[in-house]
Amino acid sequence: MPTVSETTAHAMDLSALAGRIKAWGEELGFAKVGIAGVALEEDEAHLLAWLREGRHGTMDYMQRHGTRRSRPAELQPGTVRVISVRLDYFPKDADADAAWQTLADGERAYIARYALGRDYHKLIRHRLQKLADRIAAEVGPFGYRAFTDSAPVLEKALARNAGLGWIGKHTLLLDRDAGSWFFLGELYTDLPLPLDTPSSAHCGTCTRCIDVCPTQAITGPYQLEARRCISYLTIEAKGAIPEDLRPLIGNRVFGCDDCQLVCPWNKFAKPTREEAFAPRHGLAGAKLAELFGWSEDEFLENTMGMPVRRAGYEGFSRNVAVALGNAPPSAGVTAALEARAEDPSPLVREHVAWALAEQARKIRGADQGSARSATPDPPQAA
Repeated sequence: MPTVSETTAHAMDLSALAGRIKAWGEELGFAKVGIAGVALEEDEAHLLAWLREGRHGTMDYMQRHGTRRSRPAELQPGTVRVISVRLDYFPKDADADAAWQTLADGERAYIARYALGRDYHKLIRHRLQKLADRIAAEVGPFGYRAFTDSAPVLEKALARNAGLGWIGKHTLLLDRDAGSWFFLGELYTDLPLPLDTPSSAHCGTCTRCIDVCPTQAITGPYQLEARRCISYLTIEAKGAIPEDLRPLIGNRVFGCDDCQLVCPWNKFAKPTREEAFAPRHGLAGAKLAELFGWSEDEFLENTMGMPVRRAGYEGFSRNVAVALGNAPPSAGVTAALEARAEDPSPLVREHVAWALAEQARKIRGADQGSARSATPDPPQAA
């Protein structure tokens, strides 16, 4: 990529340029913009230890990337700074109370709030490109590359160093004024801009995120066991979901938000102004049986341009089958499962069989409970 010469860099008022970059970013709709360096030694050590322990599950690509994730200049030669951006996504029509209500309704599907609207990748990259074009118009050709969850980047560590927030005990980024309902993006650059002050942590003694995790995937402060995480199980994992974890997933069919929903800092989060992130196709609380009745064509049509499509039809069907197994017993749930008992996918068939067995077990339990309550108590001795 083109690089800024030392002479050119010295001729610039880099502090003023940094201020203008932040203003341009906010004009493009980013909620916050900060600038970080590329030194990530402590974060690299944490990442490598996590990988050695196998906590990444089947995400083998994380190992294949080596140190490119924690050394920006290895990923993009010439990088000396990272412009980190934040874009809020919590839908204004899907508040936290509504999320809890959906989670409490076993007949409905819960989809992580970030996935209810348009896929964020293209939207953020497009705006980062506009930001890069604006910088180039000011300083001339310079080296850069835009990312948003699209390459091996330690985005949370970089955002923390750029002053956008701190990494909470649930391993997500938190901001005192905005909570955690936001996406991150990065512009790697060769511009030697002045650094922002890294954010300090403000979780204190709170452990709500650890305590609430349905599968206990947060094994301790700042420690995530991906192999137990519902987001991993319902999105990243492509095989069978371990049977012991299936009942714990509840009605979560794509991702999980529990650790964010209980976080006290999220009371300061503001609904996004981005109409693109508004819920689509009634997925903010759709009936599980209805979703399980979708054909592959219907799935592709109803998830077009949405993050949910990432699970694929087979993976999404697997997830919904598990949620139906966890649902309150009813004729409608049993009928929905039986309709796909001979599904062409062995993966889906396995999870349907499990779900039907779970439904049968619940019905037997309910019948036995009714029989016991209908049996009169034996007469008491005089």
